[in-house]
Amino acid sequence: MSQENTTSYHKEFVSKLESLYGSFDPDKKKFESTSNSKIARDLCYSDSQFSRLINNTASEGEFKRTLRNVNRLLNETRLQKEHGSKEDSKPVSKNNSLLYILGIIILGLLAFIVFNLFDEPKEKEIAKEDSRYEMLKWSFENKYIKPYVKLKELPADCDYPSYKYQGKWTLKNEYKIPFFRERNGFHYVAKEAVMFARSMEESSADGKQFEGYEYQMHEIWYDKRELPIDSFLIPNNRTKLKESYNRSDLAQNDNFVKIANVHTFFRNEFSIDSTIVDRKGKAIGRDITFLSEEELLKNVGDKKLVEELKSEINSIAKNRLEDFSKPVSCQPAQVPNVDFHYINEGDELSFKCQFTTGRFLVDYEKVFVLEDQYINNICR
Repeated sequence: MSQENTTSYHKEFVSKLESLYGSFDPDKKKFESTSNSKIARDLCYSDSQFSRLINNTASEGEFKRTLRNVNRLLNETRLQKEHGSKEDSKPVSKNNSLLYILGIIILGLLAFIVFNLFDEPKEKEIAKEDSRYEMLKWSFENKYIKPYVKLKELPADCDYPSYKYQGKWTLKNEYKIPFFRERNGFHYVAKEAVMFARSMEESSADGKQFEGYEYQMHEIWYDKRELPIDSFLIPNNRTKLKESYNRSDLAQNDNFVKIANVHTFFRNEFSIDSTIVDRKGKAIGRDITFLSEEELLKNVGDKKLVEELKSEINSIAKNRLEDFSKPVSCQPAQVPNVDFHYINEGDELSFKCQFTTGRFLVDYEKVFVLEDQYINNICR
């Protein structure tokens, strides 16, 4: 069907969305206060489906179905407002509302890990779409829980640096760290991390602080040679890892055996100071999933050793205040852009950090990439 035949549907579609998401820019195909990805999720559509609708290349049937969804969304929003206005004659402070929202987020995250924190970690297969990440994603992308500061809520002078940092950040590159438990041979591989960042308006009126709730999926490998940590450090710089180790792929080395996956929820707190961003944070929950017993026996070759390794790794989940859960120690990162209004998707925050393991300090670099920015537009 030609665009001429769907133009009326497209106009109605855009007009109704403007009542929810602000004015529409026909050149950029974007709304004033919310990203297209966020709107697509509110409508339960994929980005590609929403792209067809917003560019008026969808079919008449798609537009009709979408308009029904938009009408439902408008009705839900109206009912929420009506219910909220009648529910309580006393106004609820914004800070209390934010604390309530954050409470929902944190409780939701902990619900997925509390069993593992008080019981032995279970041996189970790793699902591709892990429910732990899905819970964190839902907490920030569900249309009923909106922890972000919106464009229309920014101060009149737009002097609120953290607003452009809000959204979804991901780990740019994996990194490896040898670590010590009661024996040598353990290696920690940071594979994936997804962080949702929001301005901390409840504690930072100047907009210079933001926090990030992060889901990390990392791996633990075992070196059958049990080489000491020194073997992987530069002799003249006892905290810096050898480049050959950084470039290596443990999966391609017969000396290394993967033992488990580590799932961690981590809370980051960031402070913006002119040209730098300071980071601190701490794990708020962690659990471990081992490879199957059959696979571990096949790769390690000794049942007693498998049990010893599992015992050592289990202690990481139990002793939450040791090693892996110590507050991060990182140098400040350079801001992606000195003019914070021009921070965009694809920008990076690079932190040079140190990991403490036993008596050793090991340097590593963690780089976050802004993948899905909550406010794309510039505050004016």
